[in-house]
Amino acid sequence: MNHRPPLCHPACPRRAVGPERRDLQFHSISNEGSGEHRLTLRYSSPAMRTLIALLLALLFPANLNAQKMTAPQLITLAQSHSPALQDAINATFTPQELKEGTAWAGQGHDFFFALQSPTSPQLFIDRVPGPAMQPLAATGQWYAVARIEELGVLHSFDYQVSGTKFGGRLDLPAFGPDSYLEPGISSGKLSEKLIHTSKLYDGMKTEYWVYVPAGYDPKVPAALMVFQDGAGYIHRDGNNPALNVIDNLIAQKKIPVMICVFINPGDVTGAPGTPTYRFVQAYAEQWHRTLKDSMRSTEYDTVSDRYARFLRDELLPQATAQYNIRKDAYGRAITGLSSGGICAFNVAWQMPDQFSRVISWIGSFTSIQWKEDPAIPDGGQDYPEKILREPPRNFRIWLQDGSNDQENDRYGSWPLANIRMANALKLKNYDFHFSFGQGTHNSGHGAAEFPAEMTWLWRDYDPAKTSETYAIDPAEKAKPLFRVSITGRDLP
Repeated sequence: MNHRPPLCHPACPRRAVGPERRDLQFHSISNEGSGEHRLTLRYSSPAMRTLIALLLALLFPANLNAQKMTAPQLITLAQSHSPALQDAINATFTPQELKEGTAWAGQGHDFFFALQSPTSPQLFIDRVPGPAMQPLAATGQWYAVARIEELGVLHSFDYQVSGTKFGGRLDLPAFGPDSYLEPGISSGKLSEKLIHTSKLYDGMKTEYWVYVPAGYDPKVPAALMVFQDGAGYIHRDGNNPALNVIDNLIAQKKIPVMICVFINPGDVTGAPGTPTYRFVQAYAEQWHRTLKDSMRSTEYDTVSDRYARFLRDELLPQATAQYNIRKDAYGRAITGLSSGGICAFNVAWQMPDQFSRVISWIGSFTSIQWKEDPAIPDGGQDYPEKILREPPRNFRIWLQDGSNDQENDRYGSWPLANIRMANALKLKNYDFHFSFGQGTHNSGHGAAEFPAEMTWLWRDYDPAKTSETYAIDPAEKAKPLFRVSITGRDLP
């Protein structure tokens, strides 16, 4: 999975522009994150720029060399022509990101791009020329401030340097307002990191966190949602600001009050000599993967009921023991990305009485664990045929993938695998949605549309019900099957 610079915090300031004056707000947060200092500057003439630049130099001194800036902070520095901008860029982005043309930061509509280039570059956003890049003194650095209108979707950017395409990313998420905690919305409580020691996986230790929303009432059974690779979802200003989305949508009554359990892949390094350890070690040696990565694959990619039983019989009873949780599949959802995506689907497939709502981002419906265990005949690549041939399961699923996802010489094609999944689900009239874009093996697309995914997944939820027979939406049923076009090859 690729990573991008962390997104700015929802509390970061925005620049307000009026017809007669301009308001600039700055947040300066201490290294410990314990204090906030705000300065508001108002000016009505260009003559004030010098004063603002001096104040900015005091607010963002050059020796503040280890503090990353958010997109609004970078934009504020750029629009006021602050001498602190260069140090802010170097503190926010790595030299490699600047040289490769992959440095960016964004919040909502507002984006900041930076690049190291010996000649003037041209910025393109979604293949359309963007704002002109501005030089930063004689440093060879260039920057641009841009506004992207469409939110809640994935965008792309790149450059032209000396007439040649250069750098950029296909995974540029523009988060909508539901991905930032709205003013006045109460947030819940995230537990400290907890540890479970498994019997099913022979001494494997698993880290997990439990999130209890502000609206939880112990007298009312709450819905449940389980996240694979859980640590990637628990940071409100991170790549996947799921907690903000959950708080906002609960307050808007678009999803029910739900307890969320964020589960990391297990670690078996402390249990040498056990059957699980020996299996994982052999897999790691065969495929030249680390022991921890191989444990994750053993849990997530294996097409069996073992991980589902681990959740049902071990981890979830421990994680939710002190909470009033719904026991029916109607009130339970599960999600994950990459191998965590097939894991979420596999759990619902193996135990539809436990989970009936699934979100899969860039799901690895490929042959990762195929034939690694002689007792398990199926691999992830078999799921389209299993959907077509095996008795139907009663669940609702949102699939997401991109045309530039992985093509792997060991395991297969992620885009083709997800298209096959979508068509199999459609042919069998499952209640599904397939969101297919141009992204890579990256969480950006799924994270950008997470508010829409959650709203769709929990639509028509009725707390008085304990079951529902899901069926394909008539609008989806009327659409054609997904077709493949070949691009980038010399074909007629």
